[in-house]
Amino acid sequence: MIGYNPYSLEGKTILVTGASAGIGRCTAIECSKMGVKVIITARNKERLQETFNALEGEGHKQIIADISESEQIEKLVESIDKIDGFVCNAGIAYTELVAFYKEEKILEIFKTNTFSMMLLTKFLVKKKKFNKPSSIVYTASIGNVFSAGVGNGIYGASKCAVDGFMRTAALELAPKGIRCNSINSGMVETNIMTNNTRITAEQFEEDKKKYPLGRYGKPEDIAWAIIYLLSDASSWMTGTALKIDGGHTI
Repeated sequence: MIGYNPYSLEGKTILVTGASAGIGRCTAIECSKMGVKVIITARNKERLQETFNALEGEGHKQIIADISESEQIEKLVESIDKIDGFVCNAGIAYTELVAFYKEEKILEIFKTNTFSMMLLTKFLVKKKKFNKPSSIVYTASIGNVFSAGVGNGIYGASKCAVDGFMRTAALELAPKGIRCNSINSGMVETNIMTNNTRITAEQFEEDKKKYPLGRYGKPEDIAWAIIYLLSDASSWMTGTALKIDGGHTI
C-alpha cells in the first residue's frame, strides 16, 4: 500500500527531556523530521535553544527546567498539554571508585537519573497528560544491567533502577493504554563522553575493541530505536529493555 508506514509519528506530540545535547538532542531532531510536534526540556538555556533551532517543522515548544528538583518537575508538567509520547532521557554520567564515594554525589546522580523519571511519570499520569494510546521510552544503559565496569557503581546502579521502575510502570499503566519500554545502550559518542577528562583517547580506542561491530554507537543509532518504540510498529511491546550495544555483551 503506497504511503503505508507503521513507523510514522506524523501528528504526534512527544516530550523529550535532556534535549540540550547527545541522545536527547538527536532524538528531538529526528522526531521533528517525522512530523512530530516536539516539546524539549533541559536546564541549559543556550544549548536547548541550539536544539530548538535545529528542529524541522512547526509547533514545537521548549521549556527550561531542572528535573532534579521536584518543584520544577511539577511546573514542567503543568505547562504542557496532551502528549502521545515521552522520552525520559535526562541523565548524568559519572565514574568513581567505591572507596571514594561521597553521599552527596550519590544523591545528585540518583536525583537526576532515577528519582526524576519516577516523579515525571507520576505527575504526567496523575495530571492526565497522556493521550490513549501513548508510549514512554526510558534511556537506561548496559552498565551494571548486562555488564559491570570499574568505577561504574553509582551510575550503573541508577540505571538499573530505571529498568526496574520501567517494568512496574508497564504493568500499572497498560490499562491506561500507556506502553513503557527502555533502551539499554552501550557507549555512545556524545559530547558528554568526549569531554570526560578521566578517560584518555587511548583508553577509549582500546575500549572500542570490545565492540564486535568495531565502533561506539552514534546518537542516531539510539534515536531511531526510540522512534520505533514511540511508533505504532511497536504497539505490542511493553515492559521490554531493548539492548543496543554493537555486540558488546555477546
